[in-house]
Amino acid sequence: MSRSVVTLVGVSKAYGRTVALNNVSLDVAEGEFVTLLGPSGSGKTTTLMLIAGFERPTTGEILIRGESVVVRPPEKRDIGMVFQSYALFPHMTVFDNVAFPLRTRRLAGPEVTQRVDEALAAVRMSGLDGRYPRQLSGGQQQRIALARALVYRPSLLLMDEPLGALDKKLREEMQSELKSLQRELGITTLYVTHDQQEALALSDRIAIMNGGDLVQVGAPLALYEHPATDFVAGFLGDVNVVDGVVVEVAGGPVRILITEGPEVLTLAGPPVATGKRVRVTIRPERLEIAPTRTGGPNGWRGRVREMTFYGELVRYGVDVEPGLVLKVTRPFHGQGTLFAVGQEIWLTSKPDDWRLFA
Repeated sequence: MSRSVVTLVGVSKAYGRTVALNNVSLDVAEGEFVTLLGPSGSGKTTTLMLIAGFERPTTGEILIRGESVVVRPPEKRDIGMVFQSYALFPHMTVFDNVAFPLRTRRLAGPEVTQRVDEALAAVRMSGLDGRYPRQLSGGQQQRIALARALVYRPSLLLMDEPLGALDKKLREEMQSELKSLQRELGITTLYVTHDQQEALALSDRIAIMNGGDLVQVGAPLALYEHPATDFVAGFLGDVNVVDGVVVEVAGGPVRILITEGPEVLTLAGPPVATGKRVRVTIRPERLEIAPTRTGGPNGWRGRVREMTFYGELVRYGVDVEPGLVLKVTRPFHGQGTLFAVGQEIWLTSKPDDWRLFA
């Protein structure tokens, strides 16, 4: 097994009566890219600040390469950090910004030059060492901040919303660059974001947080396909969430009467009994939409309430019953394949595409 670089054991953080982090345990292996994902106030940045040493846990243990660092100051933790604001010194050149951590560690001049050159080459910024931050684009500034974090070769890289200030196109380009660079360098990375697509694109594993709790940890595909809770299902990607009552349990599929009217057949999840209230979810892309009825156990008549065109994707809102509107996503295959607002259609789905939560 890969050696653990950072380990949290039962870590909690309280500010007076406010609990920001509640008994969190997490292990990040050598070379792994792990993302902390959650809404604002979920405890993501607090976790990063505790690992970096800018905050001290109320309870619990933090280990870096097997050694406790709870009372160790930030500069002694062998950690690089990149913030959303980049925090570059505006009066310093690119070279001096990247060299700053080395000079504070009193490295000799020739070694400083060599390491800065290597760090700039790693982030593909060679030749810009004489420029100032104001002369760089947002993407270039982000790379310089990354070079500064990498220049002293830390064991662990912490990144707090580093792409948050970039526009959508540049953000997507930098996601690809960042993941490629992380793989090339093999540096262990703990990354914070509230952007689900970014987490799915970058991560080896995702740790989903909510209200200070670590809700579920796993590979992106595993979390997307098998969420542990309806919160995870709803936060990691889009999802339809409906409530209902169990009307039949026959040792296999479970038949559920949706509160608004229709029935849905789903594969068994947690143990449930007839009459129990449950919640079921299905991803918009797992619902099939057609002009006429097709086969399958879950077939519902509906009417298109709205249609939104996103280029490669089309999103429909479909009225199935009064009070029940389901989202449906399908690839765009030409104007002739679109359904019009007001058009009557059929929705079908497979039982194993539904997720059941007690």
